[in-house]
Amino acid sequence: MTGISDQRTFWDAEAATFDDEPDHGLGDPATREAWRQLLAAHLPPAPCDVVDLGCGTGTLSVLLAEAGHRVRGTDLSPAMVERARAKASAAGLDVTFGVGDAAEPPYDVATVDVVLCRHVLWALPDPEAALARWVGLLRPGGRIVLVEGRWHTSGGLAAADVERLAAAHLPDVRVVPLEEEVYWGGPITDERYLLLAR
Repeated sequence: MTGISDQRTFWDAEAATFDDEPDHGLGDPATREAWRQLLAAHLPPAPCDVVDLGCGTGTLSVLLAEAGHRVRGTDLSPAMVERARAKASAAGLDVTFGVGDAAEPPYDVATVDVVLCRHVLWALPDPEAALARWVGLLRPGGRIVLVEGRWHTSGGLAAADVERLAAAHLPDVRVVPLEEEVYWGGPITDERYLLLAR
């Protein structure tokens, strides 16, 4: 996938089955609760303003809105955004979703408390530039919460590399390994982690 159009086409095609993955749809109550607790432990108390970049079908956006946060999500794929809107509507939640590029978010600077991004940074053409833009969205005291990994397919980003990128912009960076099976619906053999930067 070289261009935005190719990426959009790919993710539009993936949208119908995206939630079939245990960590995407969070259909298992134990997996859903594990993600709820994980995010609650690393976000400020509700309500705060969160943007979910590369939100996919909106599962984490909905989870955070259920917790009382004010959430906006953006994704490159119109099909993903359509599913995210339907998911929020079915849950009776007010979440704003729009089509946009996570690398260049359509939000004003210094308007959010949390930038959340799961499994997106590694796929961007310039992760360093994207991260700098995300930091610019934060209000004073805001934080970046990334869920990333270095996949068994050789794709992804090692925690040490993302930690270095984040530390160039924010003084307090912490990596939390996510090795427990409950997050992924089964055992994993690669590096997966949450990075908190503030």
